[in-house]
Amino acid sequence: MADMSQGRKNVPVAGSLQPNTQTISGSKGLDFDEPLIFEMGEDGRSGIDVQPVEISPSRLGGMERKNKVGLPGLSEPQVVRHYTRLSQKNYGIDSGFYPLGSCTMKHNPRVNEKIARMQGLGDLHPLQPQSSVQGALELIDTLAHWLKTLTNMPAVAMSPAAGAHGELCGMMAIAAAIEASGENRTRVLVPESAHGTNPATAAACGFTVDAIPATEQGRVDIEAFKAKLGPDVAGIMLTNPNTCGLFENDIIEIADEIHKVGGYFYCDGANLNAICGRVRPGDLGIDAMHINLHKTFSTPHGGGGPGAGPTVLSEALAAYAPVPYVVHGDDGFKLIENKKDSKDLGDAPFGRLKGYHGQMGMFTRALAFMMSHGADGLAQASGDAVLNANYLRTELEDTLSVSFDGLCMHEVLFDDRFLKDTGVSTLDFAKAMIDEGFHPMTMYFPLVVHGALLMEPTESESKETLDLFIKTIRGLAEKAKSGNAEFFAAAPRHTPRRRLDETAAARKPVLRWKPEAEE
Repeated sequence: MADMSQGRKNVPVAGSLQPNTQTISGSKGLDFDEPLIFEMGEDGRSGIDVQPVEISPSRLGGMERKNKVGLPGLSEPQVVRHYTRLSQKNYGIDSGFYPLGSCTMKHNPRVNEKIARMQGLGDLHPLQPQSSVQGALELIDTLAHWLKTLTNMPAVAMSPAAGAHGELCGMMAIAAAIEASGENRTRVLVPESAHGTNPATAAACGFTVDAIPATEQGRVDIEAFKAKLGPDVAGIMLTNPNTCGLFENDIIEIADEIHKVGGYFYCDGANLNAICGRVRPGDLGIDAMHINLHKTFSTPHGGGGPGAGPTVLSEALAAYAPVPYVVHGDDGFKLIENKKDSKDLGDAPFGRLKGYHGQMGMFTRALAFMMSHGADGLAQASGDAVLNANYLRTELEDTLSVSFDGLCMHEVLFDDRFLKDTGVSTLDFAKAMIDEGFHPMTMYFPLVVHGALLMEPTESESKETLDLFIKTIRGLAEKAKSGNAEFFAAAPRHTPRRRLDETAAARKPVLRWKPEAEE
């Protein structure tokens, strides 16, 4: 059993150069030294009074528990304080600038939260009769309408739970269309600049993944793409803007070429925040694209909360959308649960992707975001996101190493060449940012760039915030180039916990706590 104190405040960590700054209590001001909840527990202590229960020998078929349940004994104030203090150690978009590239951690307007909690929306139950949830069905139908309008696509599947699930929906629709045609197409082309979930999804659907290299400009090598086309190609999975933060300039030609050989064009829509309200994916020849409502239309999911990944489909794939879906007529709104109940859709080989219809809270927030911004507001948000990313690029290009020349889209990609011969790693640099009060950018992704530093400011951040961020990055870069490797190796210094062995934590996680007496 690993030492549970490893990495706690005032406990030396292997390789750490941080001095021991111990206080009598172990806390620093309002930064409390918070032990594990199991370390706080005491047998016999409880927040409620529970009457003793006499357990009969026949209970659970005569099987009796031989060991303790293992839950910590705590009073109610202890529990409340523990979780309140833990929440204060969390960093979120409401705490400060969150420059994670590819994640679109934008501000979540409070009007969205207010509407999502309105009576009649926040207290729905999935087993209610459809006659009692007409407003909710209308909301889903209205959101679907605007998603189709924004993308210029004739159909949308609303039930996918998040991005990767939306990808699965789109690729299953493509597989269904191929099966219906009687063709044998087994290969899916995936550019190196696509999101990592793209090849995983293609493989999960039974396709063989064929990678397409990128050019020195960070975009799809169009000639390499054409060379891989053939009658066995089911389609291409392309991210646009791609993971390098660049728009694929040859996207129209790519769509035309894939259609010429009878394949389909799947586009990863995770980066829609860069083009929403300005470019309609349907106009680019795309056949399927998932939309991360929790990115483009608020409710950032950095805390691991629910997502939603509706998938828009072209006319060629509309017949292969999954159930359920909302229809409306003179008798109101209703859910079609079985394809045989609709004359509009074909008999696809797959029917339902998930239980019930989707993430209702996400639908409500997304529609609130759309309606409060309007068409002009959505276009402005995209423009501001691109503007902010290019502001970071121009202000930092003489300090950091820009991976690709020219304008970027909603995120800018730097790499670690500026740290060459400094003894400071990309991880060291990121840990030092934490001491400065900034959450690090996305590191080591995309994989096509060594030591990647991917920044996405979104449209949410003010110039003042970005200027302070720029000043901080410049200062850290200068310090790294001035021979301060030991300073960076000891970072972070001012956090509740020191730097841990993240590799060991990932490969050998301790998932169950045991007191030393039971080890």
